[in-house]
Amino acid sequence: VNGSSGIAVGMATNIPPHNLNEVVDACLHMLRNPDASVEELMEIIPAPDFPTAGIIYGVSGVKDGYRTGRGRVVMRAKCHFEDIDKGQRQSIIVDEIPYQVNKKTLLERIAELVHEKKIEGISHIQDESDKSGMRVVIELKRGEVPEVVLNNLYKQTQLQDTFGMNMVALIDGQPRLCNLKMLIDVFLQHRREVVTRRTVFELRKARERGHVLEGLAVALANIDEFIAIIRNAPTPPVAKTELMSRSWDSKLVREMLTRTRANGGVVNADNYRPDGLDRGIGMQPDGLYRLSETQAQEILQMRLQRLTGLEQDKIVVEYKDVMSVIEDLLDILARPERVSIIIGEELTALKIEFAQTKLGARRSEIEHNPQDMATEDLITPTDMVVTLSHSGYIKSQPLSEYRAQKRGGRGKQATSTKEDDWIDQLFIANTHDYILCFSNRGRLYWLKVWEVPAGSRGSRGRPIVNMFPLQDGEKINVVLPLTGEFRSFPADHYVFMATSMGTVKKTALDEFNNPRKSGI
Repeated sequence: VNGSSGIAVGMATNIPPHNLNEVVDACLHMLRNPDASVEELMEIIPAPDFPTAGIIYGVSGVKDGYRTGRGRVVMRAKCHFEDIDKGQRQSIIVDEIPYQVNKKTLLERIAELVHEKKIEGISHIQDESDKSGMRVVIELKRGEVPEVVLNNLYKQTQLQDTFGMNMVALIDGQPRLCNLKMLIDVFLQHRREVVTRRTVFELRKARERGHVLEGLAVALANIDEFIAIIRNAPTPPVAKTELMSRSWDSKLVREMLTRTRANGGVVNADNYRPDGLDRGIGMQPDGLYRLSETQAQEILQMRLQRLTGLEQDKIVVEYKDVMSVIEDLLDILARPERVSIIIGEELTALKIEFAQTKLGARRSEIEHNPQDMATEDLITPTDMVVTLSHSGYIKSQPLSEYRAQKRGGRGKQATSTKEDDWIDQLFIANTHDYILCFSNRGRLYWLKVWEVPAGSRGSRGRPIVNMFPLQDGEKINVVLPLTGEFRSFPADHYVFMATSMGTVKKTALDEFNNPRKSGI
C-alpha cells in the first residue's frame, strides 16, 4: 500500500504505492482463489495510486510491471483551463502534480523554458497554493490555444513524469524480482505467520491463566488447611515451600473439568497445561494435586475477599471461559482454513474502517492513452491447437475446428508434412499464453500463442527458426506452453532440464518471467 524505494549494493527496489481498498480486495480474492492469475488480479488493481493524486496516463507499462516486476508508470499533472481578462485570455490551472515531483523545481524549469523561448505563449506563472490545496496558475498570451501549450509542458517538463517499477523484495533473505501475484502471496504468507504466532502467544497466556485458576480452586477447596499453614509459617518463602511440598485434594478442579467436558466433549488435560510444566505438578494419577511455584505465590497474594462463595463461582466461570478459549486457539492452529478466515475477517474490517475515508478513495485517475494499446489487447482469448513438427514447422488452429470422434471414426488430417517429417509436439493453449522455446544451444526464447501463424489442416505451418534471432546451427528442440496456473510464472514450480550427456538441473519458473526478444 505504501510502496517502497531503496538502493543497496548491486540491487535496488522501487515499488509504487497502491490503493488500500483495491489491495484488500486483491488479497481477499487470493484467499478465495489461490490459483488466481496476474491478469485476474490486474482487474482488481488496475494501477498504482499515488498520494499526490494526478493522472496515470496509459497502463501498458503498468501491466508489464505487474506481470514481470519491471515496468514504467507514466504520470501527468491534473490541470484545467480558466478564462481571464473577461474571456480574452485563458490560463492553465495545475491542481495536482506527479508523484515525487518538487513543485519549486518544476516552476523554475517552466520559467527557464519560457525565458529561453523553448515554450511560447506563457505570459505569467503564479503559485497560489495554500493549506486548502495546490493551485498553480499559468497565464497564457492572447490567442494561445491552452491544449497546445499544455502538451508542450507535458513534453518538456515534469508535468509528465515516469515512475520506474522495479519490484524487488527480500523473500527468505534472498532478493527476488516479484510480479503482482508473488507480492500478494508473500504478504498473505506473512499474515499467516503473524496470526499463527499471535495464536501461540494467546494460547500460552490462556494456559498460564488456567493454571493459576486451578491453584486458586485447590486453595478454596482446602481453605482451612491453607490458612493454618500460612498463619503458622514464620516467613512467606517458608509458607510457599510448605504449600508446594504437599499433595492436595482436587475436588473443585475435577468438578470444573467435568463442567467443561459436559459442554465441549472429552477433555484432554494436557491441552490446558502450560508448556514445559513438570509432570510432577498439577493433577496426579492418584487424584491429588501438586502446586507449582506460580500457583503458590498467587495463593499467598490472594485477598481475603476471594474466600466468599460468590468469588468461588467467579473462579469456576472464568476457568470455563479460559478452557473454551484454549479449545478455540487449538482449533485455529490445527486448521489452516481457520487462519485464512481470520486473515479475511481482519482485512475486511480494515477495509470497512477506511473505505469512506481519504485512505479508501482512489486519488490517481487512470486515463487511456490511445498509443498505449498493445496488439494483444485486440486479440480475443481463444483456445488454440498448436503443432510443432520434427523439422521445426509450427502452426496454430482454433480448437473449435476439432470435434470428438464417435466409435469407429476414421479421424481427420490435422496437418500436412513431408515424408521424412512428423508431428513432434501438440498441445492446447490460449492465445494469450506464453510458449517457452528451448534451443539446442541452451538458450530460451519467448513466444505468445497469438504470434504463432494460423494455418489450415492441410498446411505445414511456418519454420519456427524464422521467428527468433537464432545463431548459425541453432534450432528449437523443445517448446513448453505455460497454461492455466503456470501462466503467471509461479515461483513454487520448476522447469526440469536434461542434456543428452546426462546433465540435469531445475530452474524456478519465475526466473523466466522477464521475456526478452533476444532470448536468454
